[in-house]
Amino acid sequence: MKLGTGSQHGRAPAPIMLKNIFHAVAPAMKTAGRALDSLGASMEVVRTVENLVPSSTSLSVGDKAPVVDHDVFVAPTASVMGDVEIGAGSSVWYGAKVRGDVHMIRVGKNVTIGENSMVHVAKIQGDHPTIIGDGVTVGPNAVVHACTIKDNTLIGAGAQVLDGATVESNAIVAPGAMVTPNKVVPSGQLWAGSPAAFLRDLTDEEIASIATTAHEMSYLAQAHAIECAKTHEQITKDEEDAYDLQTRNENYFPREMDDEAHKSDVLGMGVPGMIFNSKLTAKAQGDTPK
Repeated sequence: MKLGTGSQHGRAPAPIMLKNIFHAVAPAMKTAGRALDSLGASMEVVRTVENLVPSSTSLSVGDKAPVVDHDVFVAPTASVMGDVEIGAGSSVWYGAKVRGDVHMIRVGKNVTIGENSMVHVAKIQGDHPTIIGDGVTVGPNAVVHACTIKDNTLIGAGAQVLDGATVESNAIVAPGAMVTPNKVVPSGQLWAGSPAAFLRDLTDEEIASIATTAHEMSYLAQAHAIECAKTHEQITKDEEDAYDLQTRNENYFPREMDDEAHKSDVLGMGVPGMIFNSKLTAKAQGDTPK
């Protein structure tokens, strides 16, 4: 006598039986979990409350709220606080802080505030806002404190420009330099050291590169803004597309998909009459086949 499968004897196959068991016990497990959670909460001496951390990308201080142009990139881990205005094309990168809590901060167009930089103001010892002109690049880990930085300047990584100081247009403060309070960095000069001092005059190429850097950073910020704005679904789709490209057979030949082809998609099943980048026309449509 030949034995049949489980389904022939009226019994479900093993995978289906396991699925049914899990469906049966799942409600009981959920109930037990809620009971254990309630029991643990009742045994706490000091009740623990877990809250989501609110976003600190934009914060009001008193009655002052940041005014940021619509196309400014503020990284998810950056903070802009208080009496701050930032112009079009500018960017505040990851970990940077622009804190206008005791005075105002004005940032122009196409300005880059690099990673982990601090832009602040002064009110207690002196009364200085922070004014940053157009086309300024502030490198990562820099400190810009209660000072004036005019158009088309470069503040190097880790540099400090302190209270009452002024950096004139077309100037560069070298990485790690410290421009001490009330100093003036003249136009067309490179200052370096701690305390910072005149090192040499800038070449025409170096001055031109300041504007080039500002524009390049503005374009790069737009790319980061697009990525940071993606939803969970978009990120998952990107991961799937990347995996598809990595594992796709080298002989794969993509089908032509122009705008007109997309419009011809039928019920999500693809575009009829298209194969190997060739357009085919069915006789039933009254056209001559190609």
